[in-house]
Amino acid sequence: MSLDPQCRALLDLVAAANRPMEKMTVAEARAEYRDRRHALQPPPAEVASVLDFRLPVGTAASAARGLEMAARFYRPLGSSSTEALPALLYLHGGGWTIGDLDSHDTVCRALANRAGCAVLSLDYRMGPEHRFPAAVDDAVAAFDWLHDQAERLAIDPSRIAVGGDSAGGNLAAVLALICRDRGGPAPAYQLLIYPATDMRLGQDSHRRNGEGYLLTLSLIEWFRGQYIDEPRHYDDWRASPLLAASFQGLAPALVLTAGYDPLVDEGLAYADALEAAGVPVERLDFPGQIHGFITMGRMLSAAGEAIDACGSALARALGGTPRPLA
Repeated sequence: MSLDPQCRALLDLVAAANRPMEKMTVAEARAEYRDRRHALQPPPAEVASVLDFRLPVGTAASAARGLEMAARFYRPLGSSSTEALPALLYLHGGGWTIGDLDSHDTVCRALANRAGCAVLSLDYRMGPEHRFPAAVDDAVAAFDWLHDQAERLAIDPSRIAVGGDSAGGNLAAVLALICRDRGGPAPAYQLLIYPATDMRLGQDSHRRNGEGYLLTLSLIEWFRGQYIDEPRHYDDWRASPLLAASFQGLAPALVLTAGYDPLVDEGLAYADALEAAGVPVERLDFPGQIHGFITMGRMLSAAGEAIDACGSALARALGGTPRPLA
């Protein structure tokens, strides 16, 4: 399928601006990504409630020093404060380097309403200040916190999904593997939106789509360098979940891919690995789209379609009652 004309118009605007993110400082890249949302994202949907929390970070030693991370908790429109809802732990994208609670606020609100579930969005620690595996540790800590706080938050601890886009999809996949291996509470569902699954960057789509489609191969390498400081970690399954020894016993998953994404082959390979291990997988491909498109609903109509499909899948998997998108 050819590139979506709306994507082409967006890419032409980006090319005209000529501001490659990998040429920026980390602070500049974070500001650029944060500011870009005003032009690309639709107005945030109304939800029943939004609460901000501070959570201990993911290692005992760091938590003992008082380090915390921010999280934002959404309840969907039309829900009561005492209704025991299913929940989604959402991990934002941004190459483990950029992005925050605000960059994915619109996405989390829409998912909460469409799925009829609560959403906890996590501002996990990022590189280069906090290298691998800090973000992994934080994701695990947040899942455990959400499970432990289920009664306080009025959620059903048996119906907690994990999900995220891009780097967040990577962390969600790794979290599911960790929970399986350690026993105890585990996610009921995985929502993997164009996930990064192989830090070795050897898939054909890295070359095929590695230039001209917003996320370039050079930018991927820049993000990887901010997150991982030792190449030996590329082979660690906590960085590259595609390299895990086994995928058996994992929760059912939705794997969303975009045809003009450098990461598309990583996502497809992960879906293949899950299916080969007997894990139920729903594949959702947007062949004319680029990486990152779900956060660009003001300019790309496919973003709304993807959020609607993801929310519907969550509702089916978790037994949520869908609410209006607006």
